[in-house]
Amino acid sequence: MRSMFAGVSGLRSHQTMMDVVGNNIANVNTAGFKSAQITFGEAMAQTLQGPAGAGLGSGGTNPLQIGLGVQVASIDGVFTQGATQITGRPTDIAIQGDGFFVLQGSAGRVYTRAGTFRWDESGNLVAPGGQLVQGWLADANGNVQTQTAVTSINLPLSQVIDPVETSSVTLGGNLSSDMPIGDIHNTSIVIYDSLGEPQELLMEFEKTAANTWDVRATMNGTSLTLSSSALTFGPDGTLTSASTISVGGYTPPGAAPLSFDVELGGSSPLVQFGGAPSAESIDQDGNAIGFLTDFSIATNGTISGQFSNGETKVLAKIATATFNNPSGLIRAGETRFEASVNSGQPLIGEPGNGNRGMLSAGALEMSNVDLAQEFTNLIIAQRGFQANSRVITASDEVLADLVNLKR
Repeated sequence: MRSMFAGVSGLRSHQTMMDVVGNNIANVNTAGFKSAQITFGEAMAQTLQGPAGAGLGSGGTNPLQIGLGVQVASIDGVFTQGATQITGRPTDIAIQGDGFFVLQGSAGRVYTRAGTFRWDESGNLVAPGGQLVQGWLADANGNVQTQTAVTSINLPLSQVIDPVETSSVTLGGNLSSDMPIGDIHNTSIVIYDSLGEPQELLMEFEKTAANTWDVRATMNGTSLTLSSSALTFGPDGTLTSASTISVGGYTPPGAAPLSFDVELGGSSPLVQFGGAPSAESIDQDGNAIGFLTDFSIATNGTISGQFSNGETKVLAKIATATFNNPSGLIRAGETRFEASVNSGQPLIGEPGNGNRGMLSAGALEMSNVDLAQEFTNLIIAQRGFQANSRVITASDEVLADLVNLKR
């Protein structure tokens, strides 16, 4: 009878192996899925006779034991890296290396390798099941404090970046020494007032002598006041007068009075050489109001927003978590895991820091199921099940012969 019950235990264990292999194969195309591996262990043994030590004139004897079958010793998760598939969706994120995304749901915190995220109607970054992706939000200056508790990542699409009033205009190029006295060279540039409204600055350079020029500035037909209205150049063509001109004297409707500097001695300074005139306004440091138009996710989890005024600002950072024993995690369905007493506490931090892997936006980590290995395990499980069924059949025949001894 022991052989029959051993065969039954073998059937049960190999059926469990079939279940594990079948689940692995079923999830061969599940993003972020981690396969499982089953390990068998010998069941308890019955001791018919214990061991005996050596004595005078006799040697020792070994114990007589009969095994009582097999049992499932463990079903462990295999957390090797899966292949990366490019999707092109900016909210699809793959982890290259160790770590899990941190999700907060109504039932508590869970962890996943499947980065199939999207924005909901409130601007929350969420998983397909509605769980909120966790990370850190940036402050008004774009700084992220990763040493604080994680929170849900929320980026309202209506957010704006404040306008910046122009405080400096850079002007450079060449005021041609070949120009006749009395000729005028013009250049213009758009600057921004305190409300972020564009204002066109027009600057005129009139040659008054061999190496001397008068400077005038107007805005919307209004003459501006300049701290210096004359430019002088040396015989080598370099500027010898002040390289900074302070400009004021105009107040746009509803805005604060304009006050900014015109820098003439930057990396491309204003000079006077022969040839064609090329003096122009190169740059200015103001900006109009910016509306969020797009975003990007860096390898360290930083989410940066691109605004309509050309500015880029850090908005948030995605968090990832690692565990001392990932195989101790509890599978919670939908490729999510829960922490357990044997997984260790989640070590939450920014991607790329410590042993946490980097992120790859626009891509997904695919299942790490090895079909060749799973089909091999399928054959092993089938043959194991078949062999154990033969043990039960043979044991039944032995019992039948025993019953028939009286005939």
